Amino acid sequence: MRKAVGSGVRNYSRVQPPRPLKSAAEPVIRVSNNVARLSQQKEGPKPRQLMSLPPFPDLPLPGRKPSDHVTAISWIKYYFFKFSGVAIHSHFNKGLVQVVPARPDGVSPEKKVRKISPNDVMEAGARVFIPVSVAESRVSKRFDCIPSATLYPNADEIRYLQRLVLFRDSAIIVLNKPPKLPVKGNLPVHNSMDALAAAALSYDYEEGPQMVHRLDKESSGIILMGRTKDSTSHLQMLFRDMGKSQSRVKVWSDACRGMSQKYWALVIGAPKEKEGLIDAPLTKVLLDEGKTERVILAHISGLELSQKAVTEYRVLGPTINGCSWIELRPLTCRKHQLRVHCAEALGTPIVGDYKYGWFVHKRWKQTRQVDVEPISGKPYKLRRPEGIEFQKGSVLSKVPLLHLHCRELVLPNIAKFLPALDGPLSGHAELESFKPDHLRFVASMPSHMKISWNLMSSYLV
Repeated sequence: MRKAVGSGVRNYSRVQPPRPLKSAAEPVIRVSNNVARLSQQKEGPKPRQLMSLPPFPDLPLPGRKPSDHVTAISWIKYYFFKFSGVAIHSHFNKGLVQVVPARPDGVSPEKKVRKISPNDVMEAGARVFIPVSVAESRVSKRFDCIPSATLYPNADEIRYLQRLVLFRDSAIIVLNKPPKLPVKGNLPVHNSMDALAAAALSYDYEEGPQMVHRLDKESSGIILMGRTKDSTSHLQMLFRDMGKSQSRVKVWSDACRGMSQKYWALVIGAPKEKEGLIDAPLTKVLLDEGKTERVILAHISGLELSQKAVTEYRVLGPTINGCSWIELRPLTCRKHQLRVHCAEALGTPIVGDYKYGWFVHKRWKQTRQVDVEPISGKPYKLRRPEGIEFQKGSVLSKVPLLHLHCRELVLPNIAKFLPALDGPLSGHAELESFKPDHLRFVASMPSHMKISWNLMSSYLV
């Protein structure tokens, strides 16, 4: 008996089974702990949940003039006045803030969504969309930076920080920062040097010292802190202009011209010239959808925003084990200036700088180094001392630490000139003549750089 057509019964072939549905993903092979397993594919990123702000009313914000333009960052900070400003800036840097502009008639907004920058001027009726994660930053209190007033370091931490102090007077505190200690506290950082120093190095002052300039977490050397608000503000302006401070007090302006800051670094390879001047502007780029930031040399076209960066350098000795010691003197104060100038301008990245010299490190470690003795001209091989303690973090280790150290700092004696800077013009005669006009500090290198220095010190000039 034949079956009626369209009775709902479907016969499949035994040779070729039916194809799976499109929603079912094919299994993939995953390897963990040297064991391969068959598992399902991971789900893709879920759509980001957004919250909408009310339409911009085109009214001046409280405390501002009616003629002032309201930018996008000002409007969001006004609306989320209790939330962290760092989290709001982070969402802008990642390009997560969007806006729906209003129609020309002003009745209803358009459906066209576009990204908005923090400096864009808000238009009447525009609606801003921002991820809900900006509100979650207020909930996670444990990731906030610990205030110095609530941070109480123990006796060992206080003694450790006080051992780092090189100089202290009524205006400044100078410390020798060790490597791997963060200088500025951020959201996930609790044991930063500024928070600990503000709590442990106040001495007889009511408020703790404040940072004047910064060093990278991996670098080491001299860190300057101001003990009062006046000394901190004057020194921050001095570092911003690197000795070109323009003040109404002539003796202070003359003293600022003698300011200098010198770094010692061990680089892979050797610069072509023994000494020179690097004048290469820098710019920042965002990678991984805004999650990471990188500093690069700016293009000559000048179409992108850049900052002027100038560095003087001098080679201290010959190339040994494929590396050279150089002295760097920055004439401007930019983020990662010395590291980028060494890696991209000179072509000799700093040992241990894997962010700007990863491929050079990989090639350098795989190449067998044969050096030439400067006096006799005969080839020789660098003597490697036995023991891991002699190689930990040094140039001989498999993964050396960053070899960048702020060794010397010369700056005006702010404690001498502070009465004249904050007082009337007649205060020049009240300066204490027995105090020097300049202060010079020299910081010893960390242990891993000392090992590298001692291995190569026989041929250094």
